[in-house]
Amino acid sequence: MRAADDGMKATAPGTGAADDRTEGAAGGRAIRVLIVDDHEVVRQGLRFVLDQEEGVEVVGESGDGEGALRAVPHLRPDVMLLDLVMPGTDGLAVLERLRDLDERPAVIVLSSFQEDDRVVAAVRLGALSYLSKTSAVDRVVEAVRAAARGGSVLEPGIAAVLLGRTRRPLDTLTPREREVLAALARGRSNAEIARNLRMGRETVKSHVSSVLAKLGVADRTQAAIYALQQGLVPLDEAL
Repeated sequence: MRAADDGMKATAPGTGAADDRTEGAAGGRAIRVLIVDDHEVVRQGLRFVLDQEEGVEVVGESGDGEGALRAVPHLRPDVMLLDLVMPGTDGLAVLERLRDLDERPAVIVLSSFQEDDRVVAAVRLGALSYLSKTSAVDRVVEAVRAAARGGSVLEPGIAAVLLGRTRRPLDTLTPREREVLAALARGRSNAEIARNLRMGRETVKSHVSSVLAKLGVADRTQAAIYALQQGLVPLDEAL
């Protein structure tokens, strides 16, 4: 179905309750992906790649930010692949407005632009991953799967930009919170952290919230980047 007013193409959204959607993303249901880019050839290429992947379903496309924002409540994607530079409502504006939604997808920025300010702004607004459009296909697929479980994928050049812009004090964290922070830097989900550290998921959520608050960062990605900058985990184990 193509909506003439916003350039959005969609498959039929799921009809289950919001709780079912969350459980499905973690329990075997296909990862629902919305592709947002003003270049049709890019959208078609991404759709082709993701359609080959088991457990991944492209539920819609949009050629502009407004169409993407209208699509989210109806298509209920788990992951959004988002271009930053689009006419009208750009990617940063989309990220800003997504923060007002009760249910929002995990966002992967896929852009040709890697300027420091754009990268930092996107991550601060909640993007889990920031990849170049020249990234390998496997890298994009890896980022989609990671985003569906709350993890991040960052290319070395982009990680280096963020490392230099997100320095925060570490000495306020308890030993347990340091362990949780190190797990975040390794890209672990809350369920994985709970299993590895032998604690309940609610306890993990509490520790994560405390870590974010103490470091003064907005999300898990910024916390992970800070941990890397502090040498809490080796770079080859990160994200």
